[in-house]
Amino acid sequence: MADWTEVEEHAARRLVELALEEDLGQPGDITSEALIAGDWQGTAWFVARQPGILCGQKVAERVLRCLESQAVFQWACSDGSLVTAGFVCGQVRAPLKKLLSAERTMLNFLQRLSGIATLTKHFVERLQGLRCVLLDTRKTAPGWRILEKYAVRCGGGHNHRRGLYDGILIKDNHLAALRERGVDLAEAIRQLRQRFGSRYPIEVEADTLDLVAQALRAGADIILLDNMPLEVMKEAVTLRDQLAPHVSLEASGGITLQNVRAVAETGVDRISVGAVTHSAPALDIALEYKPSPQI
Repeated sequence: MADWTEVEEHAARRLVELALEEDLGQPGDITSEALIAGDWQGTAWFVARQPGILCGQKVAERVLRCLESQAVFQWACSDGSLVTAGFVCGQVRAPLKKLLSAERTMLNFLQRLSGIATLTKHFVERLQGLRCVLLDTRKTAPGWRILEKYAVRCGGGHNHRRGLYDGILIKDNHLAALRERGVDLAEAIRQLRQRFGSRYPIEVEADTLDLVAQALRAGADIILLDNMPLEVMKEAVTLRDQLAPHVSLEASGGITLQNVRAVAETGVDRISVGAVTHSAPALDIALEYKPSPQI
């Protein structure tokens, strides 16, 4: 199970408040308010309708507890666990009116985060036996990044930088702007070292072997190989091994489940995949209000 820290808790608190405001508005759940008595209690079960990696329990709990602090959750497994179709992931007991009002929002979080964890797991499985790690990117839904990166960890992946504030990545547009003003890559890295010392590793995006060589000679810590064909990646690995074996190489761009292993087999150290967050399909999870097997 991935660590759930105060950072994730704070992100969940903010996002859940926004989600409930969006769904309930000022009047609240007008259907349940009109039809369900306030003293009715209910128990419902979270049921996986397809296999995958469960993720988002604490977020789902926060959703309902914003409406009913005494809601009781029992889970049959933890975040990061593999669930099968039909598996009863957990149960919740609360006033029925509140339970029905929170249902969709709880499931939205569970389904999205579980979908990300599941797709990440599929990528990680393709890398089994290789010394190459899978990373996410900043291609996340606005406001969801901390939770989506938590889901990536639940799926066995690793996090790249959280934002622009905690990691240096010199991208193509940085390089173009610097070249226009007569600043080469070596000088850019020198300026960064002077300002930050060793606080942050310096990563450089490169789409040609010439730029890879420049970055290696300039003292980059990590080089991101952007949309390179496999044969060019292999040449980049050879170049790295000759000039600066300590530098990490990261492949990115156009990575799919079909080609990720071949990319890893070129000898790169890490692979970053935006699809694990921006294109993960939701995992089908239901909340069933009916008698169900004990967990």
